[in-house]
Amino acid sequence: MNDDPGSLNARIEQTNELLRRMLAEVAKTPSTHAIFVDAGYLYAAAGRLVAGTEDRRAFDLDAEGLIEALIDKARTIFADSRLLRVYWYDGARRRIHTLEQQSIAELPDVKVRLGNLNANNQQKGVDSLIRSDLESLARHRAISDAALLGGDEDLVSAVEAAQGYGARVHLWGIEAPDGQNQAEPLLWEVDSQRTFDLEFFKPYVSRRTAPPYEVAGVARPSREDVRFVGAQIAAKWLGARGREALVELLPGHPYLPGSVDQDLLVEAEGLLQYSLRGQADLRRALRDGFWEHLQGQY
Repeated sequence: MNDDPGSLNARIEQTNELLRRMLAEVAKTPSTHAIFVDAGYLYAAAGRLVAGTEDRRAFDLDAEGLIEALIDKARTIFADSRLLRVYWYDGARRRIHTLEQQSIAELPDVKVRLGNLNANNQQKGVDSLIRSDLESLARHRAISDAALLGGDEDLVSAVEAAQGYGARVHLWGIEAPDGQNQAEPLLWEVDSQRTFDLEFFKPYVSRRTAPPYEVAGVARPSREDVRFVGAQIAAKWLGARGREALVELLPGHPYLPGSVDQDLLVEAEGLLQYSLRGQADLRRALRDGFWEHLQGQY
């Protein structure tokens, strides 16, 4: 028995209305991105670029400051997208976190994933972790864009897996003083490629020499001392820039733009007469004090 035209038209209109609602919901759903950092590549390439060596023992990396700078950069590139999290891939003996890796794992919006570290200090299993996470997140539509900081050719399969589920993969690299530090097949496979230069990494990598602000006989400041200095600098910053700059800064909480964060560090070290490089707990206290003062004035 055939449906009468009125009933059929009503059902078609009902279906169309359902589709319109679904499309409206999809339109309201923000795009999501994640940042994937191969720490082995990062330490080697950034160390060579800034400190002239790939030996981790010869330089300090301000991982917290660098992660915030990468998040800030992603916020600019993926302007209409929200951050899922930063994935930090590194190697460790028997996959047991070092103190540095533990402090990174405690950062907001950061997930540390560990491969093994063999007798020759070579990472094992990191590429497979990156592939697993990229593929899983893309398959479940958890991300629309992936920023991958790495250079190993073995990452090609990870890129292909994510792209197969519709995600776009953007390769981030570190300027090489001589030649190239990313595999060509990887460059060919990604959707876009971007290289960060010496000026980007200089604030976050420093050779392990005598700290420039540390004075003999000066004790390590407490977290409360550093937090207070952060608040002092925030008051000065607000007085110089005004409430319009504050309104622009607040949406990025708890992250500071790279330039603001670096100015905060340099000024704090001058006031404290103590180096905060490589001291994640004090750097965090400094930023906390800075933010607490600004939020209290809004």
